[in-house]
Amino acid sequence: MTKSPMLTAQQALDHLLSHAKPVIESEIVPMQVALGRVLAESVNSLVDVPPLDNTSMDGYALRTADTQVSGSILKIAQRIPAGSVGVTLEPGTVARIFTGAPVPLGADAVVMQEDCAIPEGSTDQVQVNLVPTVGQWIRRQGEDLTAGKAALIAGTFLRPQELGVAASAGLTHLNVKRRVKVAAFFTGDELSLPGEPLKPGGIYNSNRDTLLACIQSLGCDATDFGIVPDSLNATRETLRKASKDHDLIITSGGVSVGEEDHIKPAVTAEGRLDLWQIAIKPGKPLAFGAVRKADGEAQAEAWFIGLPGNPVSSFVTFLLFVRPFILRLQGRDASLPQSYPMRADFDWLKADRRNEFLRVKINTQGGLDLFPNQSSGVLTSASWGDGLVDCPPGQAIKAGDMVRYIPFNALLA
Repeated sequence: MTKSPMLTAQQALDHLLSHAKPVIESEIVPMQVALGRVLAESVNSLVDVPPLDNTSMDGYALRTADTQVSGSILKIAQRIPAGSVGVTLEPGTVARIFTGAPVPLGADAVVMQEDCAIPEGSTDQVQVNLVPTVGQWIRRQGEDLTAGKAALIAGTFLRPQELGVAASAGLTHLNVKRRVKVAAFFTGDELSLPGEPLKPGGIYNSNRDTLLACIQSLGCDATDFGIVPDSLNATRETLRKASKDHDLIITSGGVSVGEEDHIKPAVTAEGRLDLWQIAIKPGKPLAFGAVRKADGEAQAEAWFIGLPGNPVSSFVTFLLFVRPFILRLQGRDASLPQSYPMRADFDWLKADRRNEFLRVKINTQGGLDLFPNQSSGVLTSASWGDGLVDCPPGQAIKAGDMVRYIPFNALLA
């Protein structure tokens, strides 16, 4: 029997995203606990920011009509610190002004103090040693935010800078999506947790901490169901438990076709499995489907994504497939981050029929170095590197070639 061709990375991603629907529940939370949440509805600014024209420099507010030549000497008529409002500026006078202070009516420019001098023996005059232009060093009222206009739009992931925007808009609470709830468990009788004695032939489970950290970094609620024994019954039982109160179940290991790989039959028995293998390296075995929930629950299924057990394969497939799926559940932009053309300072001459994702690091010459061991079991390649080269199927790379580079920091946010 002829095997069906494996899906490309883009086909697999399109398939996953076609099923993901954003959660609809939301809650109103104080700004101080909104970090890492997703905005459920757009918010308008309550105020103009800045509320008045103000200066971005310490200096002197003046009329440009009074300073048509360098060296003009004008009277200092008022002093305006931040938090104060001056009076209308009379012709032939200036206002000593400090960063953030409102520019007085009548003034149309600010000259910073480094371009001015106090005439010897004077206490109320300033010499302006620069011919200013209209609007110089003035921040206009509402140039950042306008009262009644959108400050942040729905679907925005709230980072520190977005919370700062909301605060400057005068907001104290935000309506945010509820957190996506993700369950995770790990299969393999060879696995032990750090701190436990290693079994004969065993290894420590690195995928647990890697994947839980990835899930939490996206602002999800993560539930760890631990290491599940290599048996069909145990896998099915854990799937049933994990489906309760979760939107998505992620597993690592057991997605190949060996006798001890129970994910495929377990998910098939407890729900459905839609796809099985992807034409990428690392990460060929990747499963997607859904697990039925108990009767009476509002949502009939929990989504399921099964990742490979090899640590690099698990990490890379999470970044390429699970992350966009979670972003879509959150109502965020789920497209892969932009890749950047960069110079390869290495040779990769064994072109593979699959789409390869190579672990690389930017060097001091602005090119990319390749980690020497690209095995799917060598997790230090991901720790050493700062991104991936997206190498198309059948393509070899020679030093000097331009390649597509995706930084890890764009894949982990």
